Amino acid sequence: MPILKGKHCKLRALEPKDLDFLYALENDTEIWEISNTLKPYSRAVLKNYLENAHRDIYEVKQLRLCICNPKDESVGFIDLFDFDPKHSRAGIGIILNTTNRNRGLGAEALSLLLDYTFSVLELHQVYANILEDNLMSIHLFEKLGFQQVGLKKDWIRWDGKFKNELLYQKLKP
Repeated sequence: MPILKGKHCKLRALEPKDLDFLYALENDTEIWEISNTLKPYSRAVLKNYLENAHRDIYEVKQLRLCICNPKDESVGFIDLFDFDPKHSRAGIGIILNTTNRNRGLGAEALSLLLDYTFSVLELHQVYANILEDNLMSIHLFEKLGFQQVGLKKDWIRWDGKFKNELLYQKLKP
């Protein structure tokens, strides 16, 4: 897959040099609620993941790309998951480190991946699952044309409480 470039960020394949950043982000307990993580990841597990990240989306049904700023520093990840070529759809998720949120990088990264998803992969639709209280993500996805199409009541249990999850969808323009 070629590097996808925008004005303020680029999306590239994962590389071995991403291990430390991946380790820090995956083990950040502040985001475990949205990532469904229940325990820390070891460097060995993440190193193995990086060694296999080159596998084709049609084989592994997912694609994770690194979001880099103009200085080529890793600032986040963006994913396609539950890739379903038969029904021409995939889930989409994005995470930026806290210092790079609300700077337009997420919108540009999401826009780049949407262009790739609809033009290269020729998907008909993408969807996102967003916690009802994640207002920054709701704003980001709505800004890029996603529409709320569902509500999953008491879907996520975290810290002894249940939260609603919203289902957002974007069809190919």
